[in-house]
Amino acid sequence: MGGNVRQTLEFMMYDWLQIEDLCRRERYAMHNRETFNSVLDVSEKIAQEQFAPLNRLTDAQEPEYVDGSVRLPDGVAQALRAYTDAGLLAAGHDEQVGGMQLPYVIDMAANTFFAYSSISLSAFPMLTYANANLIMAHGTESQKKAFAIPQLEGRYFGTMCLSEPAAGSSLGNIATRAAPDGSAYEQDVLGPRYKIKGSKMWISGAEHELTENIVHLVLAKIPDDQGNVIAGPKGISLFVVPKFLPCADGGLNAERNDVVLTGLNHKLGYRGIPNTLLSFGDNGGAVGYRIGEPGQGLALMFHMMNEARVNVGMGATMLGYAGYQVSLDYARERRQGYLRGTKSDAQRHQQARLIEHPDVKRMLLAQKAISEGALALVLYCARLIDDKRTAGAEQRARAELLLELLTPIAKSWPSEWCLEANSLAIQVLGGAGYTRDFPVEQFWRDNRLNMIHEGTHGIQALDLLGRKVRLQDGAAFDLWAEQVRQTIGLASESEEFSAYGAQLAKHLHTLSALTRQSQQPEYEDLSVAHATPYMQAFGHVVIAWLWLQVAMAAKQDSHLDSAFVAGKFAAMQYFFAYELERVPAWLGLLEKADQTVLSMQEAWY
Repeated sequence: MGGNVRQTLEFMMYDWLQIEDLCRRERYAMHNRETFNSVLDVSEKIAQEQFAPLNRLTDAQEPEYVDGSVRLPDGVAQALRAYTDAGLLAAGHDEQVGGMQLPYVIDMAANTFFAYSSISLSAFPMLTYANANLIMAHGTESQKKAFAIPQLEGRYFGTMCLSEPAAGSSLGNIATRAAPDGSAYEQDVLGPRYKIKGSKMWISGAEHELTENIVHLVLAKIPDDQGNVIAGPKGISLFVVPKFLPCADGGLNAERNDVVLTGLNHKLGYRGIPNTLLSFGDNGGAVGYRIGEPGQGLALMFHMMNEARVNVGMGATMLGYAGYQVSLDYARERRQGYLRGTKSDAQRHQQARLIEHPDVKRMLLAQKAISEGALALVLYCARLIDDKRTAGAEQRARAELLLELLTPIAKSWPSEWCLEANSLAIQVLGGAGYTRDFPVEQFWRDNRLNMIHEGTHGIQALDLLGRKVRLQDGAAFDLWAEQVRQTIGLASESEEFSAYGAQLAKHLHTLSALTRQSQQPEYEDLSVAHATPYMQAFGHVVIAWLWLQVAMAAKQDSHLDSAFVAGKFAAMQYFFAYELERVPAWLGLLEKADQTVLSMQEAWY
């Protein structure tokens, strides 16, 4: 990553979020800024030397289906081994299991380098980390030893198997079944043993040969006491289904489980990680071990997915940032056209650099405001995760509420707007940006997935407006709004920032009023129709709030370079002038009770 990206990352962590305060907590007492930076240094080095050189190669050479397994280009195994050998998969876990007990915000910051260098390769450890975290949180001691610890050590990788060919996001309709495995049901040391039968689709990171084993986390429906399948989400349980079966002592068995690769999906982007179709139980039933109690499948899986959603937002952010850096470098070097109003002979006869043209300045500033605003969002959410885990009881409860509310934003806002930033990067390069000679077209293709996976854009919007803003009778929304008002109060004390605080206050007032209105029974259908515009408006208010904090923090730090500070202030100005004023149009659809979408009939299409 460019020096300015690293500088921005460290500024946001240390100067804005004050993460060194975490070292006062018992869990992180062995750490300080020096140890945090050493983790960032190692991560940046591995990402630049191992991941970045493979980014274009793995995009051009897609995974292949060979003899029932996935073949990946040379170098992938070595790059991922460098990641795991550095201990980064276990970094956030206890020292007793080989971890470093790092704060989550440092964990995420370290992984920004890998997402920036190769988003698809970084997905292998991201999925594995989430898989292992779930088992460590909800598995038995024997399950942790057999399935989670080997993932933290990098010997196994993990997947999440939710979707099916006929049930994508509608998980209540999955058809995969799990039946108790006869005499082994209660006796197996690894927990209740089942036979799994069914098909799963869109499974990333499966059936490769990069690691000794692959741990699939599989959602399946179990029968009730009468042997009938329980309908809907209540019948869904969660199972560990390994590629190779473990021994009784938790070691690895050579016996292959009944899991078969039936095909690969050929994707627009994210080509470096295979996306597979899997069949479970074609030859009698795949062995699976239940995690948690019967019927807890969705609740447990969302433990994994909520952190994964923040990580999706981080990945989208770094793709936006990568495109910004490429287009910035190109604009500084490329000469094309002449500036209007030039007076000297030299200016009239020498073409201007792209970065001197006002419309190119606009596109670069838009990318900066979007990608750095998104980075502030995901780092803020990562800090909330740390507070949720390690703060005192009151602060922990507040962090949990805020995180519940902001998770749909953390996933969706970077996914939508950093994709727009990637589009602007292509535009800055012009025709060159539309070719594969430059990586910006790949960044756009890679980023297009992020609005879809881990819960589509529309699902995040429905979750936000239909559930999250209603949490505890609106307590989560009210808590967040109070945080925004505190920032506005600080801005009002500064002549330089007071106008921006007043502008933000106006939009917060409208958002709050329409949020309350949307909860009325007569607005239920309208709320569904306008959930996505509402989420766009909410997200823009959140980013404006964070930008105001970031810009004020930059202005207050006398140790920062003046150009760095001026850049942060200009990006905030841009966001307030160009982006925040979109909010009234989005919220206006709810305010006016617009019926355009609801009144549309199928025949009219």
